[in-house]
Amino acid sequence: MTAMNIDTPNSGKLAVESDRIIEFPVGLAGFESCRRFTLFHPETVGKVPPSYFILQSLDDPMIAFNIADPALFGFSYEIKLSDTESAALDLADPADAAVVVVLAKDEPTNGDGTLRANLQAPLVLNLRARRGIQHVFARLNYQVTLKSPE
Repeated sequence: MTAMNIDTPNSGKLAVESDRIIEFPVGLAGFESCRRFTLFHPETVGKVPPSYFILQSLDDPMIAFNIADPALFGFSYEIKLSDTESAALDLADPADAAVVVVLAKDEPTNGDGTLRANLQAPLVLNLRARRGIQHVFARLNYQVTLKSPE
């Protein structure tokens, strides 16, 4: 295995082994040219498991997304993938799939920032084949908002 080195503005220098690369064949909405990513979690204190992960683009070091399990927001999905989506994921066994949501923090107003989960466009990852897609729902109108702790 060969390591790919990337210098990111927020996470510093990363050495990414080839078996840690997740390919998104069509990129992500608004970031179609970013097709190769790696997934890691920020440093945690003690043995506390991380509540979110970082999906770092290898094609553009400036692009990184915080992602999390939608269950953290009390939300779960039943996604029916099209044949095209299943083929893009190289998904033969549904047990190999994981669904995560992209997080965004709004600019603070009045001293508080708001953390939002994009529930309308979750990412579906094939953990075995290391491939991913973004599944955009046309009719999902839910939004979860969490207030920052005071």
